[in-house]
Amino acid sequence: MNDQQLLRYSRHILLDEIGIEGQQRLLDAKVLIVGVGGLGSPAALYLAAAGVGRLTLCDNDNVDFSNLQRQIIHRTGTVGLPKVDSARRAIGEINPDVDCVALPERVDQERLLELVGDADVVLDCCDNFATRYAVNRACVLLRKPLVSGAAILTHGQLAVFDLRRDDAPCYNCLFSEDSESPELRCATTGVFAPLVGVIGTLQAAEAIKLLAGIERGLSSRLLFVDALDMNFMRSELRRDPSCKVCGA
Repeated sequence: MNDQQLLRYSRHILLDEIGIEGQQRLLDAKVLIVGVGGLGSPAALYLAAAGVGRLTLCDNDNVDFSNLQRQIIHRTGTVGLPKVDSARRAIGEINPDVDCVALPERVDQERLLELVGDADVVLDCCDNFATRYAVNRACVLLRKPLVSGAAILTHGQLAVFDLRRDDAPCYNCLFSEDSESPELRCATTGVFAPLVGVIGTLQAAEAIKLLAGIERGLSSRLLFVDALDMNFMRSELRRDPSCKVCGA
């Protein structure tokens, strides 16, 4: 690290849990963020500010006026632009040293395998089950840590699947692809704006801990957030032996 980096990241370096070595791990790290909306916005901003060396942003959507209520990485002046380009602009203003790769595409399974394989940690910040299951399958196959977040109405959830571990559950263990869970969308049901900030920021926190080698956190745990009563509940997750994605 040069003198400017030592100053920029000094408050992390002062932490015993991170220090010089942990911060260097962040500078050398590569993170894939799938979805640059309500969750991906704060996650990308905090990971960039923390000095993650390369952020790959994947989203095929454009910025819309209705996004600005909660997707804080975007600005009125970037309405109409691809979200990944809008996000890259904001990241460059916060930390120009971050290598930000903008991919304005909806990725299929083959492309996901390529992107996940080149990442140290993957953040699922998308808004549909099909992409979530595809990201999970790629992370299971390539044994990459997955930080999954979701938020709708006034409820949010966060889970960490450290798939480098043999006993770790996967997203499909929690929400089976065979189930018929209703898929709710912000566009039709609404979402409490600060809630996505809370969940996305927590995703960044968990990703930073994974990258820095901090073992305490939400690995194999589910955090549920009720933003109305401001209740936080945590439960343990176990691997499903019959899971069609990660089971034996």
